Amino acid sequence: MTTTTEKTANVPEQSGEKNAPLLEVRDLHVEFHTRDGVAKAVNGVNYSVSAGETLAVLGESGSGKSVTAQAIMGILDMPPGRIPKGEILFRGQDMLKMSADERRKIRGAKIAMIFQDALSSLNPVLSVGYQLGEMFRVHQGMSKKDAKAKAIELMDRVRIPAAKERVNDYPHQFSGGMRQRIMIAMALALEPDLIIADEPTTALDVTVQAQVMDLLAELQREFNMGLILITHDLGVVADVADKIAVMYAGRIVETAPVHELYKRPAHPYTRGLLDSIPRLDQKGQELFAIKGLPPNLLNIPAGCAFSPRCPKVQDICRTEVPALHDVAEQDGTAMPGRRSACHFWKETIHG
Repeated sequence: MTTTTEKTANVPEQSGEKNAPLLEVRDLHVEFHTRDGVAKAVNGVNYSVSAGETLAVLGESGSGKSVTAQAIMGILDMPPGRIPKGEILFRGQDMLKMSADERRKIRGAKIAMIFQDALSSLNPVLSVGYQLGEMFRVHQGMSKKDAKAKAIELMDRVRIPAAKERVNDYPHQFSGGMRQRIMIAMALALEPDLIIADEPTTALDVTVQAQVMDLLAELQREFNMGLILITHDLGVVADVADKIAVMYAGRIVETAPVHELYKRPAHPYTRGLLDSIPRLDQKGQELFAIKGLPPNLLNIPAGCAFSPRCPKVQDICRTEVPALHDVAEQDGTAMPGRRSACHFWKETIHG
C-alpha cells in the first residue's frame, strides 16, 4: 500500500536512538466538570511505546484507560472534558500544542484507533466497502473505483472470506468477529505508526478473541507498528504484550515486562486482578473477587486510592499517596521496567 506525502508532511521522522519511543505520555491529567463536581479521570499518567512494541494497559472499568486513549487521539468531548496538565509527545512533538488541523493529519494516518464496539462504530446505512474506501478518498484523493479496490485489498488482508463479493455488504450482515476485523482494516488503511486498540475483543467468544489477537500481532510484526492494547482481561494480553501498565483510579499503579508481572506482581491490586483469573486447577471452587468497588472519581480517597479495598492496608496508606517506586530484587539489583505505586511493594513482590 502506498504512503502519501500528506502522511509524513507535518511530523518529522524519529531521530536519535533506534528504540526511542513513538509515543510518550507525560504527567497527563484529564478531568470532567459535571453538575456534581469535578471528576478526576486521569491523574498523572506516564507511559511510552516504541515501534514494534506492544503496551497493554489494564484495569477495571473507570480506571482511566480509555479516557487516556481518547486524549491521545484528540477525541475527548471538551467541555465537559479538560486537560489541565501534561504532555502527549508523538515523535517528540507535543500534540496538545498542535492546531486542530495538525492533529487531524496525524489521526488515522499516523495514529489509528480500534474501538471496542464495532457495531456502533460502523455506520449502519453505508456498506463496509464505502466506509473503508473513505479513508483513501479523503486522505489520498482516490477515485471511488480505486478506493473500492483498496477496500477489497484490506478485507483480504484481515482475512474476511469472499471479500470481493462482500465489499458491498452492510455491518449488520457480518458476525461480531468479522466486524472487528473490519475495524482493524480501517485502522490499518493508511499504515499508521501506532494503533490504539480499546477492548478489541469485548463481547467476542474465546475462540474469536484468540483469532483477533493473533491477527493484530501478525499485522503489527508486518508493519512494525507500536500497539497500545487497552483491556481489563489479563488473559487476553499474556501472549501478545511486551510490557504492562496497570491503572487504578486514573493512576498507573504498576508497570512491568509482561512475564515478570504475571510471575511476581508488585502491587496488591495487580495481585487481585491475577487471582481473579479462572484456573483449571480450581474447578468447583468459588472464584476470587477483589472486595468493594472502584472509588468515585468525584471523591477519590486520601492516600492510596486502593486502600479501602486493599488486604495489606496500613495507616500510612490512608494518608499518603504512594510514589511510583522503582522495584528491585531483595539484594538491591534493579529490575528494569518495573515500578510500583505501593508503600509496601517489597512485601508484595517478595512476600
